[in-house]
Amino acid sequence: MRKLCPNLERDDALDTVLEVPIPEEMFSRGSGSRGSRFGCTNVKSGVRPNASDRSGAGEPCSMSRGELQLMLGVIGAPLIPLPVDHAKQSPCSVLCEQLKADPIESSTAKYIIQQYVAASGGEWALNKVTSMYAMGKVKMTAAELNSSDADGGGGGHRSGKKSGKSGGEVGGFVLWQKKPELWSLELVVSGCKISAGSDGKVAWRQTPWHQSHASRGPPRPLRRSLQGLDPMLTASLFADAVCIGERGVDGEDCFVLKVEAEASSLRARNSSSVEIIRHTVWGYFSQRTGLLVQLEDSHLLQIKSSGHGSVFWETTMESHLHDYRAVDGVNIAHAGRTAVSLVRFGDSSDGNTRTRMEEVWNIEEVDFNIWGLSMDCFLPPSDLKESKEAQDVAAVVKPARPPPIRMPAVAVRVGPSQVAAVNMDDSDSLIARS
Repeated sequence: MRKLCPNLERDDALDTVLEVPIPEEMFSRGSGSRGSRFGCTNVKSGVRPNASDRSGAGEPCSMSRGELQLMLGVIGAPLIPLPVDHAKQSPCSVLCEQLKADPIESSTAKYIIQQYVAASGGEWALNKVTSMYAMGKVKMTAAELNSSDADGGGGGHRSGKKSGKSGGEVGGFVLWQKKPELWSLELVVSGCKISAGSDGKVAWRQTPWHQSHASRGPPRPLRRSLQGLDPMLTASLFADAVCIGERGVDGEDCFVLKVEAEASSLRARNSSSVEIIRHTVWGYFSQRTGLLVQLEDSHLLQIKSSGHGSVFWETTMESHLHDYRAVDGVNIAHAGRTAVSLVRFGDSSDGNTRTRMEEVWNIEEVDFNIWGLSMDCFLPPSDLKESKEAQDVAAVVKPARPPPIRMPAVAVRVGPSQVAAVNMDDSDSLIARS
């Protein structure tokens, strides 16, 4: 991973410090110093606000703009299905009190979580962690199939590349976290940069092709933290889970725990055009080591359109975690693979479609208890704050007396940017494709 690139204005000047480290593969697309400078040019242009206007000529991205946007929108910065209460960050003492009172499915799940906390380093080591920094690299691929392909028919791929095969887009990411409610992520893939974060009051996301928008409902932690980076967050999420059985994963016998998002949490994320029907998470914990070896979640949403029925989108994400290593007494997964299946069905002229995506990731650096990591590091973008303040002012300011003439009621339409704030991380990309 490179943290510096040559200065693009002056050859004799100091190197430019990259905000997000870039894998070596992004600099090896060309030959010699020319390829290195070409990669830096692409990275620098991708961070600029007008990166979405790139023509695509000469850039090292093998995907179309729409494919890359969809892939980053779905895999880039997804959130977990429900918020995690800060009080639940020390679940072991609560679990011990509830083991005897709960049904067998719940008490078994709590016992499994106790073993997971012990295998991750113990409650004492996990409670010492107040903040975290992680840096790593990713490689993403995508392929779109029609319904006959998904069922084993004779059709071929419609676009993209086969998941898990040659090709794909490489990039890097940096994650800062201060307890689960404060986090900030920056991800750069093929020169396109997306940012996401939470200040404890609102979760937001910003992309080159879409203005900053806040998620609906209470802020939720980042799903990437559950992929072996934050064991205490994982334990807190599955504190109220139920054990639904056993299953073999990669040669490991595992206990399967299930968590369903509550109806009130789903309603808080709904809008007039988008309804989230369900969101479920499954955790597969090894019976041999006690560690989390697979994380799976699935959500189903309905996008309503006037006069044209509704379109349903079902997204399933399955992450396999590998290469656990101890960092300051805490076991962290340093590698993994996430496979995504995105299915569209309902009222559609193209019929049912299925898009498969895959992300392979490696953690290069992890550190805990970062000095100087204050609230200022997690502030939302200025344009998001300005739009929120304008909405608050419009809601508070009222005329001192009613106008003498009654004005006709005006119907307010929900624009695409408001629909995208449904807090389904890929809803903006899905609506654009519906």
